[in-house]
Amino acid sequence: MVPASALAAAAPPTPPAAGTPASPAAGPGPSSGSCPSGAFCLWDRHGYGGTRTAHELSGTDIESCIPLPAGASAGSLANRTGRPVTTYQSAECGETGEFDTYPGGGTWVPDSPYRVRAFKIWEN
Repeated sequence: MVPASALAAAAPPTPPAAGTPASPAAGPGPSSGSCPSGAFCLWDRHGYGGTRTAHELSGTDIESCIPLPAGASAGSLANRTGRPVTTYQSAECGETGEFDTYPGGGTWVPDSPYRVRAFKIWEN
């Protein structure tokens, strides 16, 4: 008779079920940028490098397109607002370019797949 522990050790790992979402990114690590709780932060370079701008709910119109200043763009971001935030490649929040929505509460994106030029913070 083979001990159960030996069978478990020999069994191949079970693949995730089809349609199972990928694990969310872990919280901020030691190399992550600093972003205060309740804010949406953008850095002008990838890897949380360069200048950081923090947008708080109190100074941001909810569900409105917020363009970055002319000529500015961001390469990394953190969403700590507690609300979903959509980032846009277009400075006018146009959906013809790239855009992604990130859940609130602690989403950290060190390398955005496109240059962020505008965003919207959603109510829910």
